[in-house]
Amino acid sequence: MTRSGDLTTINCTSCGAGLDVLGGGRVTVHVCPYCGSELDAQEDYKVLRTFADLKRPDTPFKLGMKGKILDVEYTVIGTLEHKETYAGQTWTWIDHQLFSPTHGYAYLTLDDGHVTFSRRYRGPGWISESQVERSEAPPAIQVKGERFKYYETSTSEVTFAEGEFTWAVRIGDKSTTVSAMSDDAMLGFSTTDKEREVYRTTYLPRDEIAKSFGVELPKLSKKVHPLMPFSGGENFKFVRNMSALFALLCIIISFVMGLSGGRTIVSEVGLPVVGLPVEIPFEVTQTNKLLEIALSGDVSNSWASIGFTVQDPDGEILFGAGRVMERYHGWDDGNWSEGTGKANLRFVPEKAGTYQINLGEAESGIWTGAAKRDQPKQAISRLDLRIREGQMSGVLPFWAAILFGGVAIWQFVRRWRHKSKRWAGGDWDD
Repeated sequence: MTRSGDLTTINCTSCGAGLDVLGGGRVTVHVCPYCGSELDAQEDYKVLRTFADLKRPDTPFKLGMKGKILDVEYTVIGTLEHKETYAGQTWTWIDHQLFSPTHGYAYLTLDDGHVTFSRRYRGPGWISESQVERSEAPPAIQVKGERFKYYETSTSEVTFAEGEFTWAVRIGDKSTTVSAMSDDAMLGFSTTDKEREVYRTTYLPRDEIAKSFGVELPKLSKKVHPLMPFSGGENFKFVRNMSALFALLCIIISFVMGLSGGRTIVSEVGLPVVGLPVEIPFEVTQTNKLLEIALSGDVSNSWASIGFTVQDPDGEILFGAGRVMERYHGWDDGNWSEGTGKANLRFVPEKAGTYQINLGEAESGIWTGAAKRDQPKQAISRLDLRIREGQMSGVLPFWAAILFGGVAIWQFVRRWRHKSKRWAGGDWDD
């Protein structure tokens, strides 16, 4: 005898408790939440078996609760607790069977405080446990343009049941599920000793579900769920894209400014070091722009230090400075070299007129660690001096590019870190 379609309440045929009939016509059993008896919904609710002394899991969702999921109203008609034990660790999660007169049956799962939504998937594709064991790389399938990659294989058992279900529930029933995940969904290929099913699972926003069902969800015991979408904030894409754009613009500006060598106003090539000290005047016409003093010497496995002062048009000493030129080379499992033999200094002149640079005597030395054939007779013999005015420096825009680039890269790193945490729970071992 099958159940009447307009039945709304029954009395438990074991303990007599009044029970609401919430599910549709496909319900086959009803587990009494008071005495734990499993009743046959198709045969006058006769007692099939009794699950005594079962402890109800800690879930805020109760039988009969209604709420909207993806704009469809569902009613909680059953509660199942699953337990998986592996390598000394235990995981538990709670499935709530849902029913909608228009959309049929589904599951609302509470797992470490996260909430997911599952429905049976009728499309093509299957990944078996044996296929996973034979594969050298994580198996994957393409479903309607969406690629699902193997995530884990789990075997769990039912440890609690109450309410209405579309199959005969037994405490201790075991099922093995092979899971494959895409960017925002998971396919679970589940097998029991009697049948196999495929479920498609997606992540649900906690706040929306809590508000819709009128419950307070438990705190998250795991921050990132495998199906949890990345949340970078309202301005994530704007910050990422604009930072990358500004970084590119700053690099271009830095490059263009770096190409601006300015105008050469002094070019003294081959100044004999023995002729130092020497005074060299130079005419400045561009103020408030960079002026560069560049020195280079014929150092080779040696170094030289040149001190100098710069006088302004009024004869006042603007500053004194010193620069070291050095260059070394040799052989150590291959040719190597270090240093360029060049040095420079930049400053911004505040007034136009005739300036003067006073080059002092050179202090120098030869690298005694070099091979004899590579040791020069003298540390330095000649000096080149070039002075350019009106230069533009690309240093500031270059550092700005690094700053903006760092901000942009951090956005990608945030997404990558989230993805890594999503996949961290998988059991594939390379």
